[in-house]
Order: sequence, then C-alpha cells, then structure tokens
Amino acid sequence: MSGNRRERALVRPHVVTGGRAHPTRNTFDLVTVVVATRQDVSGLSPEKKRLMELCRGGALSVAEVAAHLSLATSVTKVLLSDLVDSGHIATHAAFPYTDHPDLKLLKDVLDGLRALT
Repeated sequence: MSGNRRERALVRPHVVTGGRAHPTRNTFDLVTVVVATRQDVSGLSPEKKRLMELCRGGALSVAEVAAHLSLATSVTKVLLSDLVDSGHIATHAAFPYTDHPDLKLLKDVLDGLRALT
C-alpha cells in the first residue's frame, strides 16, 4: 500500500467520527439491531445520511451496517450512537431472550450442517 493510500485509510475514520474513538453509549455489539425512527436527514454528515438510508430499508445489525458502508465497526458504532442520541435511530436486542431454545430450529441447523459434509 502506498504511503498516501495508507494515510487516507488512517485519517478517514478520524474525520468521519469528528476525532472520537468511542461511542457516547456502550450499548452496541455486532448483533445489535438498528432501525430508522426519523425521516429528516438535514444537517447530517454524508456518512450518517448513508447510514439512515440503509436503516430505512428495515432493521439491520451493526455488523451489516458496517459492511454496507465499508466502515470499521468501531467507526460505525460512533456514528450510530450519535444517531441514537439525536433520535434518528432506535436499537433493539437481536433476539428476544427465552428460557427454552427452539429445538426445531436447532435440529434444522444441525441437519443443514450435516448435509454440508
């Protein structure tokens, strides 16, 4: 990688997050689901506008958002926390917690894995 490309790769996340390395809230993991709650994107940065466009299409996990935007998950979490703070998005746990696993689902997954071998 040339020096100029490497410098851009290092500077860009810093610029995108306004120099912040950590989100304002520590509630995101890779499977946290985010969904847009507001339509108005005026005043948002280009990255936040792109993120909002993605989230308007339906619920996505933090990992999916980061992949679609080609951003590091740490950068994505900073942007998401800003959007939660401003009321643009809401977060949800990936799966509701239950006392009992879905045995049929587990059996189907096991059968699928066995079919691959």
